[in-house]
Amino acid sequence: MSTPEVEIVHREEFAAAHRLHNPALSDDENRRIYGICNNERGHGHNYVVDVVVRGPVDPRTGMVMNLVDLAGFVREEIVQPCDHKHLNHDVAFLEGRITTAENLAVAFWERVEPRIAEIGTCRLHRIRVYESRTNFVDYLGPRP
Repeated sequence: MSTPEVEIVHREEFAAAHRLHNPALSDDENRRIYGICNNERGHGHNYVVDVVVRGPVDPRTGMVMNLVDLAGFVREEIVQPCDHKHLNHDVAFLEGRITTAENLAVAFWERVEPRIAEIGTCRLHRIRVYESRTNFVDYLGPRP
């Protein structure tokens, strides 16, 4: 009998401010593209991040990976650096990125994936970033 593959999910929340702005564009273009999200002083969100790990169920432990470890990775790599911060000014790993939910998902992947890869028995499958109750993005990692 083959070992089943299962996805496990850990969800965290954090509050942060950001400004959608591309310094390579004119102020008029930024206002046209980003609208109220281009507010010079920024605006805030209560973000929700789902980190999805996929892998075989270990017959010895009954787990894909220890959820306590996954929660720790997510808190250390995403929540602690971002919570109650201005993403454009206070978070070093976001420097040079336009802080859209899409770019946050990619940056969060880059932070968490090496920690999960160290385990070696499972893999990061998806990062989902909710910017609001009605808007979210999914990132499934770089293309092979």
